[in-house]
Amino acid sequence: MRVTVDVKGEGTHEFALEDVPTNSDGAVDSKPTYADLLAEVDLSPHEVSVLVDGRPVPEDQPVDTEHITVLRLIKGG
Repeated sequence: MRVTVDVKGEGTHEFALEDVPTNSDGAVDSKPTYADLLAEVDLSPHEVSVLVDGRPVPEDQPVDTEHITVLRLIKGG
């Protein structure tokens, strides 16, 4: 499955979900989580909210959608 990660105000990234590395202690059938996708775009779960269909989702849940929106909560300047 292909997943589009829309980081609001910063761009859009596309990933093949099966190519995203996981942090799941080597479990064979583990699916990437939203936190794994955030790592692919160099963002920390502590600085963003992940939204699916406009609703926040926990970063430790497996990805089960083709489009996510990421909102930065903190931005230096």
